[in-house]
Amino acid sequence: MAPVTSLTASVHQHLATALTSALPEADGVDPLLRRSDRADFQANGILALAKKAKANPRDLATQVVAQVTTGDVIKDIEVSGPGFLNITVTDQAITNNLAARATDPDARLGVPTSATPGTTVIDYAQPNVAKEMHVGHLRSAVIGDSVVQLLEFTGENVVRRHHIGDWGTQFGMLIQYLDEHPHELDHEDTEVSGEEAMSNLDRLYKSARRLFDSDEEFKTRARRRVVDLQAGDPRTLASWQKFVDESKIYFFSVFEKLDMEVRDPDIVGESGYNDMLAETCRLLEESGVAVRSEGALCVFFDDVKGPDGNPVPLIVQKSDGGYGYAATDLSAIRDRVFNLKANTLLYVVDARQSLHFKMVFETARRAGWLNDDVTAVQLAFGTVLGKDGKPFKTREGETVRLVDLLDEAIERATAVVREKDTQHQLSDAEIADRGTQVGIGAVKYADLSTSANRDYKFDLDQMVSLNGDTSVYLQYAYARIQSILRKSGDTRPAAHPELALHEAERALGLHVDAFAETVAEAASEYAPHKMAAYLYQLASLYTSFYDKCPVLKADTAAQVENRLFLCDITARTLHQGMALLGIRTPERL
Repeated sequence: MAPVTSLTASVHQHLATALTSALPEADGVDPLLRRSDRADFQANGILALAKKAKANPRDLATQVVAQVTTGDVIKDIEVSGPGFLNITVTDQAITNNLAARATDPDARLGVPTSATPGTTVIDYAQPNVAKEMHVGHLRSAVIGDSVVQLLEFTGENVVRRHHIGDWGTQFGMLIQYLDEHPHELDHEDTEVSGEEAMSNLDRLYKSARRLFDSDEEFKTRARRRVVDLQAGDPRTLASWQKFVDESKIYFFSVFEKLDMEVRDPDIVGESGYNDMLAETCRLLEESGVAVRSEGALCVFFDDVKGPDGNPVPLIVQKSDGGYGYAATDLSAIRDRVFNLKANTLLYVVDARQSLHFKMVFETARRAGWLNDDVTAVQLAFGTVLGKDGKPFKTREGETVRLVDLLDEAIERATAVVREKDTQHQLSDAEIADRGTQVGIGAVKYADLSTSANRDYKFDLDQMVSLNGDTSVYLQYAYARIQSILRKSGDTRPAAHPELALHEAERALGLHVDAFAETVAEAASEYAPHKMAAYLYQLASLYTSFYDKCPVLKADTAAQVENRLFLCDITARTLHQGMALLGIRTPERL
């Protein structure tokens, strides 16, 4: 089925045709159409056009109005102010459009897929091996997962990459300690929980660190192991693999709690690019992009200088021959461009790493790996703050463990669900299940409803509130609609385009119709917060409709069915939109 043409697009087309008829040189000019509180839409494009044509804007607007055909779509069009056009669409057009969305055989609500999909490699959710995930790991995972859902829904080919920290000098210390205490990572049971895996790793890390700091001989042995690891010694690599495998048990348990799909083949850590590092350096040096400076291989930039005014280079290879993050990141770019055939590389990474990525991307451009056809973008995100507006820490000043944070959100949400279940319709198991969906949804929504580049305050009381811009409010709106549909017994109510609509029905219908445009905008701008804002407005307009328009007690049978149809298409839009944010919508709450 062809995608449904939105009312915005239909009105836009009518106006563009009328503009060209009134002023032939206006062919292709944008009428600048937007939603308005004065009418359904307002067009402002005539002002600039009149200035260019040296015409009176009101006169030109009047000529355009004369060329507009009213009828099926446009009910009324009038000139306002200095030359704006206020446009009202017909009730029938609103209902017809929603009916076309409701009957989309692909169950996509008439949302089109891209005619020219590209390949995007998205790098997100990058925890470190043998280290606990903390609150700082939350945003990359949540924002990245939502952007994946949005892009895939629009038809983009998406390759996920989790660039875990699985290489580096700290592994010498860990491997040497494990060699000398070989049973530290043994399991009594074959099934081990993520919590248990992390506690084993944490205990080993702390013991190894204590020994490393206090015993010079152990420190020497540990440093030798780093050399063995980098040389690819099989016994050392086998020990290293144990740390990676144990960490993955833990990672998967955290991502499962976050209700996120992370697949093992998509986890390609720093070590995945080891075989490419020497060649990356050779290519950069031979092409003159990188130069030797005091023994290190460096890339210099005119606009990056230190406090002393001297240039700060990107160090690709250290003077001792070791490789830094830059060599790994540049090798990853080569792999993603030449092997994975990406058109877009998207990095969901903390804003504090912006300078590093700016330098890496510019280096890749100079080397010819990035160009007009292949772009790299950092989707930089801000910091999670505590209620006091400072970076989120425990009372002891430690970073907050991600698992503790999620568990507390689930606990708070479960209490809200239990409190709201006054009729005792849910079993304890159902309350626990809904509590998990509401709690995790609350954490994700608080993150996604803020523009990624801004910091936000982590306030659980606000997150699990039933009032205001929260996922709980959206989930309860969805559950309320499902309850009405169950009471009606009407599984798929039909639309009645012949009926006049109440103002609240019109407002809701016009907003539902804008879903496809919101998907396109949120996906192309990597902006889940735009989808969150759309859904909050959708739930608010539904609440207003529900307050003003009786559904099951409407005046006629046709009106009952049409209002049930509006309920149903709203619920389906809420469900799909929330899924694009990675949030579940329970049928009963």
